[in-house]
Amino acid sequence: MEKALHSRDVLLGVCYYPEHWPETMWEDDFRRMKELGLEYVRMAEFGWALMEPEEGVFDFSLFDRAFALAHRHGLNIIIGTPTATPPAWLTHRYPETLNAQANGISYEHGSRRHYTYNSPKFRELSARIVQRMAEHFAEHPGIVGWQLDNEFNCEVFEFYSAADHTAFREWLKAKYGSLAALNEAWGTVFWSQTYTDWEQVHLTRNVPSDSPNPHLKLDEKRFFSDSVISYAQMQADIVRAAAPRHWVTTNGLFGHLDTHKLTNDMLDFISYDSYPMFGRMFPDGGENPLLDRRFSMSLSNVRSISPNFCIMEQQSGPGGWVNRIEQPSPKPGQLRLWTYQSIAHGADLVVYFRWRTATFGTEMYWHGLHNWDNRPNRRTREVERIAEELRRAGQAIAGSRYEAEVAILRDYDNEWDGEFDKWHGGYEWTSTLSWFKRLQRRHIPNDMLFVNEQTTLDQLNRYQTLIYPHPTIIREETAKLLEAYVQGGGTLIIGCRSGYKDETGRCRMTPMPGPLAPLCGVTVEDFTREEPDGSSPSFTLSSQAFDTFATFTSNGFAETLAVTSPDAIVLGRYDNSSYMFGEPALVENSSGEGRTIYFGGVFSDPLVDQLIDRLGITSPASDLLELPECIELTVRSHDKPIFEGQDSGLRIHFLLNYSGQSASIKVRCGATDLLTGKRYVKGAAELDPYAALALVFDE
Repeated sequence: MEKALHSRDVLLGVCYYPEHWPETMWEDDFRRMKELGLEYVRMAEFGWALMEPEEGVFDFSLFDRAFALAHRHGLNIIIGTPTATPPAWLTHRYPETLNAQANGISYEHGSRRHYTYNSPKFRELSARIVQRMAEHFAEHPGIVGWQLDNEFNCEVFEFYSAADHTAFREWLKAKYGSLAALNEAWGTVFWSQTYTDWEQVHLTRNVPSDSPNPHLKLDEKRFFSDSVISYAQMQADIVRAAAPRHWVTTNGLFGHLDTHKLTNDMLDFISYDSYPMFGRMFPDGGENPLLDRRFSMSLSNVRSISPNFCIMEQQSGPGGWVNRIEQPSPKPGQLRLWTYQSIAHGADLVVYFRWRTATFGTEMYWHGLHNWDNRPNRRTREVERIAEELRRAGQAIAGSRYEAEVAILRDYDNEWDGEFDKWHGGYEWTSTLSWFKRLQRRHIPNDMLFVNEQTTLDQLNRYQTLIYPHPTIIREETAKLLEAYVQGGGTLIIGCRSGYKDETGRCRMTPMPGPLAPLCGVTVEDFTREEPDGSSPSFTLSSQAFDTFATFTSNGFAETLAVTSPDAIVLGRYDNSSYMFGEPALVENSSGEGRTIYFGGVFSDPLVDQLIDRLGITSPASDLLELPECIELTVRSHDKPIFEGQDSGLRIHFLLNYSGQSASIKVRCGATDLLTGKRYVKGAAELDPYAALALVFDE
C-alpha cells in the first residue's frame, strides 16, 4: 500500500462531483477541502455522458478544468472510469448492451448498472472511453490513481441477457471441453436434462417450482465472477499501458465476484465502501447485536484481500435514496469512530462520501460532509479533528499490519452454492457471526481467510486456530492441506454439513464428512434439520472436558457422530430431548501435534464461549488492559523499527467504543494515545461515548 499510494502517512480524502455544481463553486470547495485536512479527491466515475456526449465525440474539458483546480490546491486526484453509468445514447442505440432478468425481461435506462459485461458492443465502447481517458489524463500531474468502474456487481449481480447465454456456453466449453463432461458434472441424467447440443445450454431461466439444476447454478455464479474479472482486466490493461505511473484499484465487495482473484490479477490493492449505519438498520439476530460494529467483519474480509487498503467511500452523514434506506445521522463522535474502525483494520487512506449532499437525483438524501446549505457543521468539525490527529499519528500507523492468531475460513464455492442450497446455506452465516461476535466481545482479534486452490500451508500456519464452520464443498487437496496444518500443531474447528460435496456440487458416496472424516475422527451416522416448530435437539457438554453442566441446542441442525479414531474424545452428547439421546454431538480428535473439533450442529454464542475457554484462546492485550464488551480491540504492528532510536517494531492497540455511554477500562501499565498525545497511567480510565484510541504501551 505504501508503494502504491506513495505515502508514509494515513491520509484522508473525499468524493466530489463537479458536474453536480456550478463551476463558480469549485475553487472554494477545493480550497476548503485542503483547509479541512483532506489530501485526496475522487472524481469522474459517473461522467461518461459528459465525456462522450455523442457516440465517438469526446469532450474532457469539464474535468480538465476541475482537475486543474484540484491540483492547484494541492489535492491528489483519484479518477474513476465511468462505465457503471453508460449514457442514454448508448443503450438506446445498442439495446443488446442491456442486462436482463432470468425471465428474459430487459432492464432499461434510468438508473445505473443496467448493462451486461458480456455484450461485445458494450465491451467495445467501454474500452474506447477508457482508452481515450487514459491517454488524455496519463500525464496530468495531479492524478495518482484510478478506480475501475464503480462497485462491480452492486445492486445487480446476475446476468441473463442473450449475450450472457452465449458467453456462458463458451465459458463451459473452455471449462469442460465436451458436452459429455458437462452432462456428467451437472448430473443431467436426472429429470432427463441431458444436453445433446451446445445451443440447448442456457443460464437459469424460468422453471417450475423455482428449482433449476443446482450444479448449473453453482457454475453460473463462477461464470458471473469470471465475466466481471474479464471486463475489469480489459480496463486495467488499458490504464496500465497508457498511465503506468498511476496505481489501479476498484471499490466494493459485492455478490458473485471473486474479489481475491480480481485483486490478485490486476489491482495494486482493493478499496472498500464502508457504511456502518447499515448494521444499525439491519442488525444481526440474537441478543446484544453488533450493529455498526459488524462492519469490522466486512473490513476483515477486505483485509483478507489487501492487508492495507483504501476506503473509497466512508459514510459521513445520514443515508437514504428517495425510495428506500432511511438512516439516521451519525451521532456526535460516530463519524470519528467509524473512520478509526476502518484504520484499525488496515485502511491507510479513507475517502469520505461525499463533499456535499446532492440537491437532485436518487441520492439527494444520501448526505455527505456538508448538507445542502454548504455550511460547516459538526461532521466537518469531526473530520478536521481526525485530520489533525492523523498529522500527529499517521506516520506511526501507515503500513502496519493487523495482528491475529485466529482465522475464520471462508470460500466462494460454499457461499455461492449456499445461496441456493438451503440445507447448508444459512448455517455458514449463523456460525460465522457467532464466532466473530464472541471473539470480538472477548477482545480476540481475528482474520477472515478465504480458501482457494492457491492457499498454502504457510498461510494457514500463521494462525494457532482456524474455524471452518460448514465447508460443504471441500476439495481433496484442501482436505490434505488442513490435515497438514493440524499435523503441524494447529487447531481446526468444523461444524455440521461438511465435506459431503465435491467441487461440482455433487454429493459424495462416502460417509460424511467426506475427505475430512479421518482428520475429524468421526463419521456422521444420522442427521436431521430442526423440527417444524423450530426446536432442535440439545446436548450436554462432558463435565470432564468443560467446567460446566450446561445444555446447548444444536441450533437448527443435528448430526449423530460415530467415533472412528482411537485418539478422539467425546466432548458432548445429546440429551433426552430427542431420539438421539446418548449419541456424540461434539468430538475432539488429536492428530500429530494438533487437534480437530467437529460439532454436529450449528454454532451458537454460548457454545463458542465454551470452546474458546477449552482452547485457551485469550486476548493478546490481557496483560495490558481490562476491557468491557462494548470496546473493540485491534492491534496493528510494524515488523521493523520505523523511527530513529527504536529497537523493534511499533505495536498500536486501537480501542473503539461503540456504545453511546462512557466505558470504564483498566490500564495495567503506562501508555500514550497516538491520536491525542494523552497519557494513561496504571489504573482505571473512562472512555467517552464513541471514543477511539490508538495506544502505544511503555516498554
